[in-house]
Amino acid sequence: MEEPPPTAEPVYESRLPEPLARLKRWLAAHHMTLMTIADTPHSIALGSAIGIFFGFTPLWSLKTLLSIAVAWIFRCNKIAAAIAVTLHDIILPFMPAIYWWEYKIGYWILHGGPPQRIRIAHIAMQDYLHWRAFVRVIWPTLAGSLFLALPSGLIVYFVMRMLLSRARPSQKMD
Repeated sequence: MEEPPPTAEPVYESRLPEPLARLKRWLAAHHMTLMTIADTPHSIALGSAIGIFFGFTPLWSLKTLLSIAVAWIFRCNKIAAAIAVTLHDIILPFMPAIYWWEYKIGYWILHGGPPQRIRIAHIAMQDYLHWRAFVRVIWPTLAGSLFLALPSGLIVYFVMRMLLSRARPSQKMD
């Protein structure tokens, strides 16, 4: 007598530590979501590039909304843009350092020299809500973010387009 095949797939345990195993599962799930979106490779790749671009900007609470709006304007995939902008949650522990470098680059570009030392202890809470804080801190960071966001977006566009084109069989007209 033959045994019936098991109904559930076998579960393989990862040799990675649990946080890395969860990260790997999360990346695999989002990778498969991007690969199975019913749209053209160009549209998905452009949506992903827009999401990565806005992930580097210091517009913290507006990143997802802006990436979806810009994807809608450029008529590319909005789901891919939303997924790609959330990929920056992976590098969240490194974002303060990234923002610091973006600020330094932006300050150098806007003012022609290195930034003056900012003493956080000397800034009151109401100073963050004033327009001078935007001009002094956020504007240079936004300008500096372009130097990371543009190349990252371009790289993601070409890599995603290549991956999607290879993963999908070419559709031939008969």
